[in-house]
Parts: sequence; C-alpha cells; structure tokens
Amino acid sequence: MSNTDKASEESLFRAPPLAEQERMVEALLFASAEPVSLAEMEARMPHGSDPAEALHLLRRRYEGRGVQVAKVGDAYAFRTAADLGFLMAREQVEHRKLSRAAIETLAIVAYHQPVTRAEIEEIRGVSVSRGTVDQLIELEWIKFGRRRMTPGRPVTYVVTQDFLDHFGLESARDLPGLKELREAGLLESRPPEAEGEVEPVRDEDIGDMFEDDPEAALDDEVIEDD
Repeated sequence: MSNTDKASEESLFRAPPLAEQERMVEALLFASAEPVSLAEMEARMPHGSDPAEALHLLRRRYEGRGVQVAKVGDAYAFRTAADLGFLMAREQVEHRKLSRAAIETLAIVAYHQPVTRAEIEEIRGVSVSRGTVDQLIELEWIKFGRRRMTPGRPVTYVVTQDFLDHFGLESARDLPGLKELREAGLLESRPPEAEGEVEPVRDEDIGDMFEDDPEAALDDEVIEDD
C-alpha cells in the first residue's frame, strides 16, 4: 500500500478537530426536540469523536448567554437562562390541573423513589386511587420502576426525565427541601381528600416526608379496606 493510500485510510478514521465536534454537538442539541445523551451524541458523531469534551466546551461558550446548555437527567438540551424565564411567562398556558391527591402522590414519588403504591398510601395516610396514578403516568411525569424483590414483587414508581425537564432539575436530588417548600407557601396543614372510610392515623404511620411537620401529621388520615 502506497503512502498516499495509507494517508487516505487514516483520514477516514481520524476524528474531526475539537472545534468541529463542538459545532456538531451544538447542531444535535439545537435540532433535537428531546434532550440528547452523550451515548446518542457518540453514536451520531464521526468515529473517534469525544462528545463529552466537545459538550464541555459548548457549555462554557454559552455561559452567561440567554440560552444555555442544561443537563436534564442523563441528557443535555438548550434551555432559556433561568433569570430570563419571565420573558416566556405570557406564552405559558395551563391546560391541565392536578388534584391535591395527584400532587401529593407526585411529591411522594419524587422524594421517596423508587416507591410502591403501598408505601405511597402509608406516607399519605390515604388510599391512592388507580386514576391518580394513571393520570401521572399519562402526563409522563412518573413511570414504572423495577419490581421489589419482596413477596408479591410489587411494582415501584419513579419520576421521569420529562418531570425533571419541566421543573428545570438536573436530578431528583435537586428537589427543594421542606424548609424551602414552606417558605414558598407550597406546604399547608390541610386534611387530605378522603377517598373512603377513615380513622385517625398513628404516629408510626407517618412517612419521614412529614416527620418534622406535626400539624401535617395530625391532619393526615388513614383508610383501611374492609
């Protein structure tokens, strides 16, 4: 094989310059309707490319700009800078409202995932209707997780990447704590919606999500099926 042929063969497998890789990552993120993972970038980019390094350079380039590269779960996407979110407020339309039961169920899944239906009911102190869970699954905010290796092998629930993306979270670890929720006025001491017969709940039935909220503990109710 001549030197010309060898050089031509090597050029076929040589990764493009890092600056060009950065442009490729930028194009992938811009054109994709969903966040793109590093594995997806690597599969689309030329052989030998380093999407992680290219993405690092791209994120630095967009620092301080109106649009930034945000991490959503294990993927990445272009998002409006947090401090400019008010500019988009008029374009946000609320089509569906969650019931109190759905909000409580969603919060429990987010803070306690992976969690089973029985564990959700134990924390809420109220039975969870199938419609509540189905609504959250339909919204693609929760999904089925792995089955527990316990008798009956109950299915667990976890939040989805769409949930993280909607609330601008990188992972569930970025959820606000109880103190922040109370300061924002998002936690109240109101009794939950009853879905059947009720009886006073015992202290040990309260999940650790409400352990430091005695008023919420007194207001919660438990439902037992006859």
